Amino acid sequence: MQVASWNVNSVRSRLSHVTDWLQANPDVDVLCLQETKVVDDDFPKAPFEELDYHIYTYGQKAYNGVALISKAPLEEVRMGFGAILDEDTVGNLDDQKRVISGVLNGVRILNLYVPNGSSIGSEKYDYKLRWLTLLKQYLIQTLKETTQLNVCGDFNIALENKDIYTDDKRDTHIMSSPKERETLTDILTIGLADAFRKFTDEGGHFSWWDYRTASFRRNMGWRIDHHYLSPALYEQAKRCWIDIEPRKLEKPSDHTPVIVEY
Repeated sequence: MQVASWNVNSVRSRLSHVTDWLQANPDVDVLCLQETKVVDDDFPKAPFEELDYHIYTYGQKAYNGVALISKAPLEEVRMGFGAILDEDTVGNLDDQKRVISGVLNGVRILNLYVPNGSSIGSEKYDYKLRWLTLLKQYLIQTLKETTQLNVCGDFNIALENKDIYTDDKRDTHIMSSPKERETLTDILTIGLADAFRKFTDEGGHFSWWDYRTASFRRNMGWRIDHHYLSPALYEQAKRCWIDIEPRKLEKPSDHTPVIVEY
C-alpha cells in the first residue's frame, strides 16, 4: 500500500497538477492533501470522482483545510481533534481545519496540517505549541485503538539540522527553533518513527522550497513534510521517497509529494 502526503497550497489552483500526478502514480492508494483552502461544499470533487477516487474533506475558506483522496472507500473517517477528545480539552483548536483521518486495510491514516507559527514568540507561535501539545494527547488516544498508524502531513518543522539547506540562523528561525523541535521530538517518544529516515540518512533531501530567491533551482529547501509510523507499520515500510517533479511545473505548490510504501 502506498500513501502520499502533499501540501498543494490551494487544491483549486493546483487541481490539474494533482489529478495528473494521481494518474501518473496509479500505485498510490491514498493521497493526503493539506492547505486545500476551500470549504467542503466547494471542494472540486468531480475531477477526482471521474478518476474513481473517494473524497473526504475538512476545509475552510481561503485558509488551511485537509483532505483524503482514496482509491477505495475509507472506514471510520474522523475530522478534528474533537472526534476523540472532549470539548473542554480541545477548546478552540478545531476552529482551524487541520486534522482528518480514515482507515484503509486496517491502517489508520492521519493527515495533519501543523500550524506554521509565523515567528518565534508571536501569538501564532504559542498557538502552534498548544496545537502540538494537544496533538500528543490525540495520538496517545489513537494508539490505544490501533497498532497500525501512519501520521503524515505538513509538520512545518525541520526536525534535524540536515533537514535544512543551511545552518544560518537555524535556532532563531520559525520551523527549526529549539522549542518546536523539542515539542515534536517529545510527541514521537510515544512510539512513532520517521519513515524517510529509515531508508535515507544523508541530508540534501527536501520537500519545501520558498518561492523566493530561486530556492528550488538552487535546492535551498527544507524537509518539513513527514510520514511518522507506529512500530508495527515501521517494520513493514518498504520505502519512502520525495517526488520533486511536481515542483518543476508552472505555478507549482511550494511543497512536493512525499510517499511511503508498506
